[in-house]
Amino acid sequence: MGAASELGAAAGGSLVLCAALLAGGCALGLRLGRGRGAADRGALVWLCYDALVHFVLEGAFVYLAVVGNVADSDGLLASLWKEYGKADARWLYFDPNLVAVELLTVFLDGSLALFLVYAIVKEKYYRHFIQITLCVCELYGGWMTFSPEWFMGSPSLNTSNWLYFWVYLVFFNGVWVLVPGLLLCQSWIELKKMHHKETRSGKKFR
Repeated sequence: MGAASELGAAAGGSLVLCAALLAGGCALGLRLGRGRGAADRGALVWLCYDALVHFVLEGAFVYLAVVGNVADSDGLLASLWKEYGKADARWLYFDPNLVAVELLTVFLDGSLALFLVYAIVKEKYYRHFIQITLCVCELYGGWMTFSPEWFMGSPSLNTSNWLYFWVYLVFFNGVWVLVPGLLLCQSWIELKKMHHKETRSGKKFR
């Protein structure tokens, strides 16, 4: 049937759910970012989407993993994780490393994302401290999710299927490397501007 036939009903449903969360994140972020610059609007869109993913999708995974496992569960969110489990089999059954990382991701990263939304909207002085903290947590979570598997030769990862490898593993996880990296660069630039401004102001009064 060709490569297109690999995108079955389960895969399509999972992608639609992800798209719905993205649409919700965009709507919330753009509403909160009205009157702000493009960089802050983009950051708010990402943070709203990030929080939704952490609380809705990953929160569901943590619950399913703690009370049983994904493979034996039913429902829309369970079917999404079953579909992702075709790319990374560790998500189908209780993996203590994944559950430990996801617990922090849901409760710490999700909360930090909401806190950062508040800090941006209210223009709080601690905005970039929270932004850097969140980005480091996101990058560390990604590293701890995959590095143990890589060190063991990736026995649970399905890299032979284009959909599972390039879309599920590379794209969806790569976004959580790329965007936090960009936000870290933004914080670096803004903190550098603040430092230069304070330095010039200090020289004027000497």
